[in-house]
Amino acid sequence: MPTPATLLTIDRSALAANWRFLAGQAAHGHCAAVVKADGYGLGAVEAASAFLAAGCTRFFVAHLAEAIILRAGLTERFPNAKPSIGVLNGLLPGEQAEFLAHDLLPVLNTPQQIADWQPEHPAILQIDTGMSRVGLEATEFDALLPDLRRRNFGLLISHFARADEPQEALNRLQIDRFSAAMQQLPGVPGSLAASSGIFLGPDAHFDLLRPGYALYGGNPVPGKPNPMQRTVTLTTPIIQVRDVEAGRPVGYGSRWHAPAPARIATIPYGYADGIPRVTAGATFWLNGKPAPVVGRVSMDLITLDVTALPEAVPGAQIEILGPNRDIDTAGADGGTLGYEILTSIGRRAVRQYIG
Repeated sequence: MPTPATLLTIDRSALAANWRFLAGQAAHGHCAAVVKADGYGLGAVEAASAFLAAGCTRFFVAHLAEAIILRAGLTERFPNAKPSIGVLNGLLPGEQAEFLAHDLLPVLNTPQQIADWQPEHPAILQIDTGMSRVGLEATEFDALLPDLRRRNFGLLISHFARADEPQEALNRLQIDRFSAAMQQLPGVPGSLAASSGIFLGPDAHFDLLRPGYALYGGNPVPGKPNPMQRTVTLTTPIIQVRDVEAGRPVGYGSRWHAPAPARIATIPYGYADGIPRVTAGATFWLNGKPAPVVGRVSMDLITLDVTALPEAVPGAQIEILGPNRDIDTAGADGGTLGYEILTSIGRRAVRQYIG
């Protein structure tokens, strides 16, 4: 089998440590794990296995198909464990039998979804407290309240719109709206805080924390030191090095010209692998030394200025993500978020699990 050009190394121990850290932020210690989008690109079954082994018993995904795969994978690895798996995007027509067959919990978001789900079967209810995305409106909640009270809801959830902005007044408003809704459903536990919401303080914690991004190493407190452990390293080898004279253009569109004689290294990674096309000007790393990206990012190739790096030879490993360049930095370099960086890493990157 050929040696992989690009290697994504995923640290299970760091994943587990991040879950334990977040669970410890709340006095009640109850913490789920969101493993949607194939575990934020790191492998849902692998990530969930690390969390489950650390003590997690509740998981969330976005789609039913994700949940079925996750249930099968966890059952194979942990035959005696029966973790809860909630499906955030809810119930589509005709899916009821699949949910029941695989012991999955729909998150009911609309009056129609509620009507389509049998009252005796367990489910999760979502209300909209300020996101205007999914969940019952306040008027719908009030109108359906007699029906809601006779249903088998194991959890009431909502979602912060601006939790990464601690001073934003909407956070307090959402907490108050959620508290009021919980009072109308006595005995039903609540979950409002995802990654950044956990750091808004105890008032936001309710009965269950529901982190996603922070579990994978993303910074849940922008502007402050990241309390989470790094979980991934992404490396790829140099495949060619050339000398270019001053003024010579590099890459599509000839947007970058060498300001002086330079050495240019090419690596087999590009926007087809998940790096944003606008990443020109970012810095990758070689043995802890900077290797700036020059020229346009193309589909399969990126060019780097390695003039100051004599060790830059074909086969030398370039760090795209790692100790010198975290996922939040990569997101900022690409004009996006670390969330998108993680979930966009292509399948050409071979996944290797350690820890």
